[in-house]
Amino acid sequence: MKRLKLSKDTVSDITQSLLKRSPHQYGEYEDTVREIIEDVKKRGDDALFYYTKKFDGADLTKNTIKVTKEEFDRAYENVDEKLLSVIRKALVNIKDFHEKQRQNSWFETKDGVLLGQKVTPLERVGVYVPGGKAVYPSSVLMNIVPAKIAGVEQIIMTTPCDAKGNIPASTLVAAAEAGVDAVYKCGGASAIAALAFGTESIPKVDKITGPGNIFVALAKKAVFGHVSIDSVAGPSEILVLADETANPRFVAADLLSQAEHDELASAILITTSAWLAGAVEEEIKGFLEVLSRKDIIQKSLDNFGYILEAESMEQAIETANAIASEHLEIVTKDPYDVMTRIKNAGAIFLGEYSSEPLGDYFAGPNHVLPTNGTARFFSALSVDDFIKKSSVIAYSKEALKEIYPDIVTFAKCEQLTAHANSIEVRYEK
Repeated sequence: MKRLKLSKDTVSDITQSLLKRSPHQYGEYEDTVREIIEDVKKRGDDALFYYTKKFDGADLTKNTIKVTKEEFDRAYENVDEKLLSVIRKALVNIKDFHEKQRQNSWFETKDGVLLGQKVTPLERVGVYVPGGKAVYPSSVLMNIVPAKIAGVEQIIMTTPCDAKGNIPASTLVAAAEAGVDAVYKCGGASAIAALAFGTESIPKVDKITGPGNIFVALAKKAVFGHVSIDSVAGPSEILVLADETANPRFVAADLLSQAEHDELASAILITTSAWLAGAVEEEIKGFLEVLSRKDIIQKSLDNFGYILEAESMEQAIETANAIASEHLEIVTKDPYDVMTRIKNAGAIFLGEYSSEPLGDYFAGPNHVLPTNGTARFFSALSVDDFIKKSSVIAYSKEALKEIYPDIVTFAKCEQLTAHANSIEVRYEK
């Protein structure tokens, strides 16, 4: 990890470096992604099966692309009973948290005027779950649960299979427990195209959510407008804001928990304590000797790992707000006070026993979070992402008569005489 003294130039250089990880910076892949999307639009299932064979090695057909009841049953037989119990416990927490986000339609009436907002769930959404080398049942829960609570009529999931057409048992069990309606064995840009435009086997959806690799991210970016998406997500990141009271071993462990995700993942410590900075460096060296993904972690730390020494907590907080990290841990003497001054973060973890993986798996808040500085204007995935809102307006003849000259004045100011006429015609003598 690079160890630096904080300054305006330091922050600027770091934010520019982190932005290089954004899917928006990988234009060389966009032509490939566009070709895949156009091919799926044109050839439907045939293109989907072609890319599944090319990238995953699986020979699929219309009869085998959709996960069957027998495959779900077999997944329950093969999943570890302890893991199944943990999935069910996590589901309780995730459901409880997201239930509090539920919105209802509302209406107000006064003097012949009715105004309101009608809340309607999306009809069909597509959840993308990464596969390949890793298994992410936690992402299954985090994407399906808020959609289910929102009242989405049909939730379909796509995820890559192996060369034999199999999906990990934990992924399928998590999907079944969360309430998925259908699972399809396909991944990458072709799966996103299938969800966005539909094929003979996979129905078109209204929105696509879920993380993925650079090809998935660019495909979601390309289909936005034809469907809605949650965001164009980049690699994972963590920022720990700490003072001299923090436990360096805990801090080091938490930084590495994100660095192991990806060689492009970012792990940053901002501290007011030179002692803590040095102690964390030493703890990281020790952990790297024993962690299974140490090669990935080392590359992540070499490229996007920083230990930043701040002159004051005010400077540290200002820097954290500038970076706008996906995950922000506050490990200070008074983390609640520091939290009140944080403006930009995807999820905030307070105190030394609120480690980031708690949010990944179990606490309840969603772990699908804004990355690459987009926490300045994006939020965590929520029930709100799976609803739409329609304004409702109803005026009586008497209520409109009182104010129609005002509307006519506005319309004529904008030289939209047909607008004015549509009001005036109702009161012609």
